Amino acid sequence: MKTLLRQLHSPRQWAALGTLCALLLVAVPVLNLALPASSPLHLPNYLIPLFGKFLCFVLVAIAMDLVWGYTGILSLGHTVFFAAGGYCMGMYLMRGVGREGVYRSELPDFMVFLDWKDLPWFWRPFDEFTFACAAALLVPGLFAFVFGFLAFRSKIRGVYLSIITQALTYALMLLMFRNNTGFGGNNGLTDFKRILGYSLQEPETKATLYAASAGAALLGYLICRYVVTSKLGRVLLAIRDQEGRVNFVGYSPVAFKLFAWTLSAVLCGLAGALYVPQVGIINPSELAPANAIEMAVWVAVGGRGTLGGAVLGALLVNGFKSYLTAAYPDLWLFFLGGLFVIVTLFMPNGIVGLLRLLPARRRREQPRNGDEKASEPIASAAS
Repeated sequence: MKTLLRQLHSPRQWAALGTLCALLLVAVPVLNLALPASSPLHLPNYLIPLFGKFLCFVLVAIAMDLVWGYTGILSLGHTVFFAAGGYCMGMYLMRGVGREGVYRSELPDFMVFLDWKDLPWFWRPFDEFTFACAAALLVPGLFAFVFGFLAFRSKIRGVYLSIITQALTYALMLLMFRNNTGFGGNNGLTDFKRILGYSLQEPETKATLYAASAGAALLGYLICRYVVTSKLGRVLLAIRDQEGRVNFVGYSPVAFKLFAWTLSAVLCGLAGALYVPQVGIINPSELAPANAIEMAVWVAVGGRGTLGGAVLGALLVNGFKSYLTAAYPDLWLFFLGGLFVIVTLFMPNGIVGLLRLLPARRRREQPRNGDEKASEPIASAAS
């Protein structure tokens, strides 16, 4: 166990991670629930779902970094896995509305509006929370496994794989916009009331969902950290850098890429399942290709192949997005495009790469200063 802990992080890094976990899992809920609204340290109720949404995006960024930063697969279709998990949880939440909807029917409101008479067969199992949770993980995982098996066995890679994933995302988005698919069409699934019998409007429920998002982000980080620091992680890096040589020495790149791809999809499905009850809606816009590009931007800004950089990038970009879309809604897309260009041209290793350059520069400058000090006695002796 000690060997495993040392493999994942140094003692100083574990201390920093523990402090961060204490702030996320303890301090934030306490500042929201325990302190009165009149206290200057009180966190308003509207911030808790916002923080929870950011943590869901952190989990997606970690999953994206696993396949792009460590395996070299630039996916522009991870919104499919995120939305799949979100729709599975949304279906459970819609079934929990019952007769409290607008039309006072056992059917979801959009089905009554479209004059549906019976509940579709694939909706019936989502009365159970456990089934919805399992489906939120298994549906994106199974879809990713099938797609990855076909794509990787066909040796589709690089920009061609990126184009295929984005085309698939766009096709599925158009499909989900159709009313006859049974998923709410353009409006999607919304107007949720409760989860496991607890009202989604209660501060305690919001804090619990936030804590679950923080725990999921931490779990996803530790799982991916274990993968990339193990022998499996070294093979993934080798596939990223020289896939042909990996195949030559006897390893099957298909199996390793398929594992990383499927694990990444499962993590995205988990993030989507936690995202939906906190934002209160899931619709086809979550499948938009622009959202998939944003996921890549999170990882690029923070720094590919670092995990911590993915976390940092997701928090910074979404923090700016929340501010700019409210204060300057017309500038957000220009900011996002400019940010991507700047990172590509001047920060190829992201923010983490810049931070790593500072200690390296200090180490390079120290011998120079030492040489100057050592030369002073020699110069004085010569004079």
